[in-house]
Amino acid sequence: MQVLFPEIKPYNSAFLDVGDGHKVYYEECGSADGIPVLYIHGGPGTGSVSYHRRFFDPEKYRIILLDQRGCGHSKADDPLLANTTDHLLSDMEALREQLKVSRWAIFGGGWGATLALLYAQSFTDRVLGLVLHSVFLGRQQDIDWIFEVGVPRLVPDYWEEFAQSLHASDRHNLLKIFSDRLQGPDELARMAAAKSWAVWYARSSLLHHSSAWLKRFNDPHVASTTAMIQAHYFRQNCFIQDNQVLDNAHKLESIPGIIVHGRFDLLCPLDCAWQLQSSWPTAELHIIRDACHANLDPGITDALVRATRDLHKMVTHDWTDSASD
Repeated sequence: MQVLFPEIKPYNSAFLDVGDGHKVYYEECGSADGIPVLYIHGGPGTGSVSYHRRFFDPEKYRIILLDQRGCGHSKADDPLLANTTDHLLSDMEALREQLKVSRWAIFGGGWGATLALLYAQSFTDRVLGLVLHSVFLGRQQDIDWIFEVGVPRLVPDYWEEFAQSLHASDRHNLLKIFSDRLQGPDELARMAAAKSWAVWYARSSLLHHSSAWLKRFNDPHVASTTAMIQAHYFRQNCFIQDNQVLDNAHKLESIPGIIVHGRFDLLCPLDCAWQLQSSWPTAELHIIRDACHANLDPGITDALVRATRDLHKMVTHDWTDSASD
């Protein structure tokens, strides 16, 4: 079984001023002459973590991490102001131009997979290939699955703890109640709601226990930004048209892709990846039989490390041609 590559430090880190009071953090590590790959973190709102660098062979890839608006190390006067999907896609393209990258590979899971797909559909000629996991399509039915029809039935004990933390009598509109609580005047109530959500999210993401994963979401900053930004996006249907990703999947036909999805993913059911691959038949789909949602589930980690190695072989020729232009 493949494991993460050894710890590695960035050789460059900086902030990119993208306007509206936002300065997004980015970093680079690995080989400056390697194939550029952008890691897009999930959430929305979780931010990048050091282990994200370790899915890639540092001798072959120029590894780029970006913290989305309002989270991670990024700075914002108002985290939710001018924070929409289109803004995030524009930030990715601005970073590509800032780093003078002609074409790059994109790696993303969950919400990161949504952004990767939307970016590839908008900037097809800039994308060498995609590695995606735990696919989230951003449809209303996918949001309803999390808050109403799916997850509450699959992990009712975890869900009950979250619901009780909100002291909500109405269990049929928890997204609104949760969002309103996060915007309320009581700071202690806001943090309690955020931490309860983050812990629920972390526990529901795992099939195998991971202390590192749970510790991450127990961090107050991660909990507050994840909760705040997820509520912001989910209440606005992720700022995209319903079924937008699948409706535009035909634009991906020239892009190599590898999709990894856990069979027991509670947050993003397997049919999301299944429908995506059906609409994008040139992509590979690897179903991991003993895994859930988190990329630290051993089966997901193994498949993703293999995928980045395979993608390197797939795109080396195209990268060489574009680098010589």
